[in-house]
Amino acid sequence: MNYRAVFNIIGKVVCTVAVFMIPALLISLGMGERAGTVAFLISIVASAAVGLPLALIKQKRTDIFAREGLVTVGLAWIFVSLLGALPFLLSGAIPNYIDCVFETVSGFTTTGATILGDVEHLPRGILYWRSFTHWLGGMGVLVFLLILNPLSDKNTGEGMHLLRAESPGIKASKLVPRMRDSARILYRIYIALTVLEAVLLLAGGMPLFDTVCLSFGTAGTGGFGVLNDSVASYSPYSQWVITIFMLLFAVNFNVYFLLLMRKVRAALKNEELITFALIVAVSVAVISVNIFRLCAGVEDTLRTAAFQVASIISTTGYSTVDFDLWPQLSRTVLVALMFCGACAGSTGGGAKVIRMIICFKAARRSVYKTMHPNSVRIIHVDGERIDDETVSAVGAYMLAYFIITAAAILLISLDGMSFETNFTAVAACLNNIGPGLGAVGPVCNYGAFSWLSKLVLTLSMLIGRLEIYPILLLFTPTVWRKIHR
Repeated sequence: MNYRAVFNIIGKVVCTVAVFMIPALLISLGMGERAGTVAFLISIVASAAVGLPLALIKQKRTDIFAREGLVTVGLAWIFVSLLGALPFLLSGAIPNYIDCVFETVSGFTTTGATILGDVEHLPRGILYWRSFTHWLGGMGVLVFLLILNPLSDKNTGEGMHLLRAESPGIKASKLVPRMRDSARILYRIYIALTVLEAVLLLAGGMPLFDTVCLSFGTAGTGGFGVLNDSVASYSPYSQWVITIFMLLFAVNFNVYFLLLMRKVRAALKNEELITFALIVAVSVAVISVNIFRLCAGVEDTLRTAAFQVASIISTTGYSTVDFDLWPQLSRTVLVALMFCGACAGSTGGGAKVIRMIICFKAARRSVYKTMHPNSVRIIHVDGERIDDETVSAVGAYMLAYFIITAAAILLISLDGMSFETNFTAVAACLNNIGPGLGAVGPVCNYGAFSWLSKLVLTLSMLIGRLEIYPILLLFTPTVWRKIHR
């Protein structure tokens, strides 16, 4: 294990997060929020005090292999979560540190689960920081670091190992030969979509501060809002804009790169994109029919159904209604969408549509081979062969995914809440969605859970955002053994 390189990168990540706290400090200062100003000032100093010594560690060798990449990402997210929680604690917005960590991890992992019952009383600087953690965590702070770090220009694989460990999906790929350029392209697309959404929301009359925070939340598919009723108070126009952008941010960013390269046919023929669009369309249709009698006309029905489908499948977590009051069919569809999730290579969470496609095709192949034992069937996605190693890796991931889900449900059941609450709370946290059903529904929060359950759910959010392995490897003793290369 190249400990010097690992902690050097972690130090740079912590320093980067400290810099990103400065706008929140300026907002607190400009609004005359003394507690928030002091809290951010201390948090910035504390983060710099931790990050700078690590960032200045001299490296005997700069090589980073797959193991170091996974460990670096796992530890970096834990460091930034612990330090990112300080403004909540020091400002008095959230007096309990475990609750602060829960809220911060929920922000960085773009989950949107909250322990707060009333967010409207929070200082503006805290609200901004709370929403900005979504935006920063959506694309990933280490991906941002690759833009600045020279190691991403080398051909030794360091940048690729970090990108692979932090990017969601069955594999990470470079858009262009140089890793730094790939990271820049991803962030340019990310920023452009965020700005476009903000412009459209402003055009609809939404206040500037609300626009910025909601754009951050939508871009990161996070779901933290600035009003207690999430998005319900905003105009139908704003709700449609947010619906569209939740879906746009749930699409694989490689599709946007293909469009920029004018490869429109290749982008539109993307199998994951087509499957994602079909799932959304069918879900909206089913829910619209099921809730029509609860809404005030066709437009209201379609808007409500489309918004909640987009919110859940993109794992954003905004809401315009209390969908926990919907008929059982609609609630079941939403729970199914929780596990499906967004596309790989997007800012959304969940198991990812591409894994669903591969699992379906692998199951279909197994059924066929049962009837025709000597046959040879190859799984293809977008015309490319999916090798058996990838199929096996997807199967192993899904197995670990469901084992972790079952274990987390078992642990939080100690609190004595209903199975519906426990099941959807774990599903919502592991898939980085936010609201569930029952006591964690869209008009409720996670404040009633015990400190142990909050820690379990916090860990679930990290495991879900980093797709299991970077966090699980931190608890594997063999990972920390020194290997001579």
